[in-house]
Amino acid sequence: MCGIVGYIGKRDVAPLLLEGLQRLEYRGYDSAGIVVTSPKAAGLRMVKAKGRVRDLEARVPARFKGTTGIAHTRWATHGAPSDVNAHPHMSADNKVAVVHNGIIDNAADLRRKLEADGVEFLSETDTEVLVHLIARSEAEKLEDKVRETLRVIEGTYGIAVMHADFPERIVVARNGSPVVLGIGEKEMFVASDIAALVAHTRQIVTLDDGEMATLKADDFRTYTTEGTRTTSEPTTVEWEAASYDMGGHDTYMHKEIHEQAEAVDRVLRGRIDDRFSTVHLGGLNLDARDARAVRRVKILGCGTSYHAGQIGAQMIEELARIPADAEPASEFRYRNAVVDPDTLYIAVSQSGETYDVLAAVQELKRKGARVLGIVNVVGSAIAREADGGMYVHAGPEVCVVSTKCFTNTCVAFALLALHLGRTRDLSVRDGKRIIEGLRKLPAQIEEMLKQEEDVKKLAAQYADARSMLFIGRVRGYPVAREASLKLKEVSYIHAEAYPASELKHGPLALIEPALPTVAIVPDDDLLEKNRAALEEIKARSGQILAVAHQEQEKADHTIVVPKNEDELDPILMGIPLQLLAYHTALALGRDIDKPRNLAKSVTVE
Repeated sequence: MCGIVGYIGKRDVAPLLLEGLQRLEYRGYDSAGIVVTSPKAAGLRMVKAKGRVRDLEARVPARFKGTTGIAHTRWATHGAPSDVNAHPHMSADNKVAVVHNGIIDNAADLRRKLEADGVEFLSETDTEVLVHLIARSEAEKLEDKVRETLRVIEGTYGIAVMHADFPERIVVARNGSPVVLGIGEKEMFVASDIAALVAHTRQIVTLDDGEMATLKADDFRTYTTEGTRTTSEPTTVEWEAASYDMGGHDTYMHKEIHEQAEAVDRVLRGRIDDRFSTVHLGGLNLDARDARAVRRVKILGCGTSYHAGQIGAQMIEELARIPADAEPASEFRYRNAVVDPDTLYIAVSQSGETYDVLAAVQELKRKGARVLGIVNVVGSAIAREADGGMYVHAGPEVCVVSTKCFTNTCVAFALLALHLGRTRDLSVRDGKRIIEGLRKLPAQIEEMLKQEEDVKKLAAQYADARSMLFIGRVRGYPVAREASLKLKEVSYIHAEAYPASELKHGPLALIEPALPTVAIVPDDDLLEKNRAALEEIKARSGQILAVAHQEQEKADHTIVVPKNEDELDPILMGIPLQLLAYHTALALGRDIDKPRNLAKSVTVE
């Protein structure tokens, strides 16, 4: 995996592809490459480079002309980052070039068979298998060569294929890894992410799993891998190219942290119903009778989305009084879980393409479960597969580390919890209370962000820590988990989150002056319990940074957060900890928008 860009038309293709790759840099990658041709060219020309897109650009010769091309940024799965392992991969006769996101599960077996037939492999990648299979196919049409190859492939893929004998077309296919077509005026684009397309067109077609497409300059057609034509009408995306600019900030992460007040306002807009103290969520496709029939809620996500799901589960239990829990989708899909017809399943993903979440959704659908999606990207795979759901309207999130999408997802869960609660036993008074709290959030987030300089000073004091402990109780525990993840992702400092109630059961052994503890201390019915945990840490000479609604006597430092309703407090308490992670990473000189070893959209297992 990581990023695919392709173009066919009349324009000089190399600058377009390099620009597209730059717009996909946020996804995380370790090498890049490009292949170009044209109807008048004598074959395919390729350039690849380990490192950043700028390293690739430096290698592209001045005379590297073409009107058709594909390009790729790679995040290593098979083989270390290197020029040779970078995509595209090309056949020995220089006729076939392929870029690929995903993982071919039976690549080792196919490789052995091809090597036994005398094929010489140049790279360590699974993708090179595709190239040789397509090149060896005796089918007359490129589409048939690709289709014949895909029949023997097991695993996930989003691919784009060029062939020197068919310079007027690009053939693409999808199974588990996103492929998006961009429809232009006598020119066509393909990418793995809308970000690479919006500078040139906002008319897109998203392929489904098991679907292929042929792109020509003035036309496209879609069909299944079995050859049956499919009907795909272009849709208009909301986001514009300017949405992917830094807007005067030094990093995308900083920009996106500061966009959260506006983003929260967007997810609330048009959804609140003051008359009945509830919300309008028409996209759920869940009427009052269906909502009342729900006996349990199971939320599935990965990473940050999983933590948002934990916060959401607590809100649903508190407001709707329905048993709810969250589980990593990557675990759920492998444990042969019992699927209950009275359980409402909710799949959470920023990209809407997270492979483990998508696979869990598909398994649930196969077993007849009702599945809702909470995603950010309109038209994404999970949005299409689910029975209904909500878009969180966070806008494009470019930094690999999620901030505004996490916050908006938590707000979306608050809306869902309110909706479920009001169809059941939540009073008008409590509905009104939650609505008033939701409306306060944007202004309170702005207020919180004004403390950035103070948080920056604290980050400088904690940046030398080799490890940090994050603790919280009940509502505060998912906040601690997400804050711990943020610090790990962006600063590379080891961090661990633990329930504050579990300190006595092991983690107290770690407490010493060199291990700072970040404690989430909301002003709720567990305030005194949380203060007792601070006492235990301080008695063992531990440093404490508290995130609380009032100064904490036992803490060395306290970040004071505006008070909202108890159920909504976790949404606000995460904001300063995003800033703490950001400024800690900045103090350590990290590559904040592109943390090492990570990718934005995880479309492989």
